[in-house]
Amino acid sequence: SARLNGLDPWAYLRDVLERLPMLPNRLLEELLPHRWTSGQA
Repeated sequence: SARLNGLDPWAYLRDVLERLPMLPNRLLEELLPHRWTSGQA
């Protein structure tokens, strides 16, 4: 989960929901909590 990876859950969820519709399927792994960084927000 986002919290277990030291992330702000709300910032993570907001960013994922904004990026999900535009992201190609092959890049979905980038949205997993252990791969996501706050710099992407």
